[in-house]
Amino acid sequence: MRARLLLAAALACLAAGCGKESVPRNQPVLGVRGTEKEAAQGLGFPSFATKNTTRIGGADAVADAAAVARAVFPAATADTRPRAVTLVDQRDWRIALAASVLMAPPIRAPLLFADGADLPPASEAALQGLGPRGSPRLDGTELIRIGAVARPAGFKTTDLKSGDPFTVADEIDRLMASARGGPSDTVVVVGADAPAYAMPAAAWAAKSGDPVLFVKRDVVPRATRAALRRHEQPKIYVLGPGKAVGARALKTLRRLGTVKRIEGKDPVRNAIAFARFVDGAFGWGVVDPGHGLVFATPAQPLVAAAAAPLSAAGTYGPLLLVDRARSLPRPLSGYLLDIQPGYRKDPVRGVYNHGWVIGDDQAISTAVQARLDALLEIAPVDRTNPQ
Repeated sequence: MRARLLLAAALACLAAGCGKESVPRNQPVLGVRGTEKEAAQGLGFPSFATKNTTRIGGADAVADAAAVARAVFPAATADTRPRAVTLVDQRDWRIALAASVLMAPPIRAPLLFADGADLPPASEAALQGLGPRGSPRLDGTELIRIGAVARPAGFKTTDLKSGDPFTVADEIDRLMASARGGPSDTVVVVGADAPAYAMPAAAWAAKSGDPVLFVKRDVVPRATRAALRRHEQPKIYVLGPGKAVGARALKTLRRLGTVKRIEGKDPVRNAIAFARFVDGAFGWGVVDPGHGLVFATPAQPLVAAAAAPLSAAGTYGPLLLVDRARSLPRPLSGYLLDIQPGYRKDPVRGVYNHGWVIGDDQAISTAVQARLDALLEIAPVDRTNPQ
């Protein structure tokens, strides 16, 4: 058996197992022979892929980000290489979340993690494999460095200074506005101390280009106020309930734009509320079958940024949360049943759902992945006995 690493579902991956030195036992490999008793498991089924799900099976966000970047940009040809890559410190989930917006057009930069001034092996290998071509909207920039992170040799960089997450989010927003030719008229605001409620914003930012800005529960920091003024009375969508963004912060935000709150009473329901929400051109509006979905654990907020490029390419779709490794939350099961595809005559004429599962089986178990697969499956609709 040749032990060459593989991203789930045969996508090249340098870090499908983990960002650490050890290699997990269930890591998929190429070159498995049919004479081997456990050939299917060796190829990654069902641990890394089922008919309706694909797993990015890293043991940490560093590995997940590297694998996601290589899935979205296989770099097998010039046109499958990204123009730029974003490098952000793994030590602050908020800055990583804000940086997710750089995956949106026109920059389209997937995110990799540094560990301060060090570059983990998974990130280094991914960066070299991606071979960014240079972004014409950023004067040929190949690597966007955010904060005091590693400086790999041989790349033309744009550097954003270190700072608190409110200031850095403002700087990221400025960079994106410069690339797109002006600020957006829509902004997402989340609580800086409520990561599980903020996580779904990363997927939307990567897809839409709407920036993510941060507030404290009862205070809108100066940098966030300055950013919102630059957007000139934007539509502000607050993601999360009052315990994430309180009434006092909302009052301040209403002086800076029109405000609508999207909320659920817990992180799982909050993510579902955002997946369902639509207001004009804003929001996923996923209330019917035929969509991509991304599943992650709220215990690892960095994973939201790591997985964000999956929501901005391929089967575009929202981030949903699984808060227990070994059981699927009942609200999530109900939501997936609501949007489960069906057919009356021929499934070939139907629409399909697909799920990306982020993390190893300590984050989301294989049993939960199997349950997700069943809920995503297109099913016959019995006209005389509807289910």
